[in-house]
Amino acid sequence: MVSPAEDRACPGVAQTGRVVTVQFTQLVDAYGRVASDLRVSLTDRCNLRCTYCMPADGLKWLATEETLTDAEVLRVVRIAVESLGVTRIRFTGGEPLLRPGLEGIVAGAATLQGRHGRPELALTTNALGLDKRIDALAAAGLDRVNISLDSLDPVRYARLARRDRLADVLKSIRAVEAAGLRPIKVNSVIMRGQNECDVVALAQFCLERGYELRFIEQMPLGPKGEWDRSLMVTATEILDQLRGRYRLSALEEPRGAAPAELWAVAPDENQPGGRVGVIASVTNPFCGACDRTRITSDGQVRTCLFSQRETDLRTVLRSGGSDDDLVAAWVGAHRGKAKAHGIDEAGFVQPTRTMSAIGG
Repeated sequence: MVSPAEDRACPGVAQTGRVVTVQFTQLVDAYGRVASDLRVSLTDRCNLRCTYCMPADGLKWLATEETLTDAEVLRVVRIAVESLGVTRIRFTGGEPLLRPGLEGIVAGAATLQGRHGRPELALTTNALGLDKRIDALAAAGLDRVNISLDSLDPVRYARLARRDRLADVLKSIRAVEAAGLRPIKVNSVIMRGQNECDVVALAQFCLERGYELRFIEQMPLGPKGEWDRSLMVTATEILDQLRGRYRLSALEEPRGAAPAELWAVAPDENQPGGRVGVIASVTNPFCGACDRTRITSDGQVRTCLFSQRETDLRTVLRSGGSDDDLVAAWVGAHRGKAKAHGIDEAGFVQPTRTMSAIGG
């Protein structure tokens, strides 16, 4: 249940005895930002060991009983859609394909109707084994997929992921295309001295096939003490490489809360044109327009990837709390959302959880 102290921290929620009555149903923070995009981590486990995400020997995984059950995940998702105005849900990890009940969770989420209708359902994945499950996921209601791919060179891919699985990823990308899910988005983290030479090759690969590529600045979400701001490849450097090969023009369409700055690529004799995006999370963050809320696999609300605070929904779920209790706790968490993550500012402290444990 929500304590009186918690209730006082959540304007707009009135309490009479033990009954909580929610008087507004949006996740609004103190700066007027409204969260309508939910990232749900289904597991902290992963079958890769990417250098920017975790140590070579992996992490200490959560015990199964600490992770939300399928029913608990669906209850949280239902409340988000029906009571809090969430319109987009992305299932993440760790690696969400390691969740046995993934298809059932997607199917359950696909039945939901919020104030703006059915939510868009997406999956962020390393794509290992996706080729074997994409048809079932599409049938369950999955709308699109974001696939991590940091190099097209088997040696560099294996060095970055610490697993020789590039062929499996490419096979899964072809399977997603065959299943008809669009757009296919590809995410690439570019790191100095490791895969800078892959920028143009990745762009060409995606442009030729009509995929939407997003280059991402490396963020401090990996092993503690291993991120060096001075060694990060910036969005400006990535764009300079692209301009050396393509004719780019900034898209005039409003960016809104989208993390990526999008660029139109003019067609030429080697590719039909398209667009690429660059997510400058460090050098040009989009915090001012952020519309995201996150649930970790153990049921904690995180209002930002880099938050030092979490709000526990799992205990509310497992102690007999009502939907109103969950709404009140979630709304209260967002009232305390920080103005910005502050990566590029003095005094920034890396979160104790890594990306795998938080959810992408």
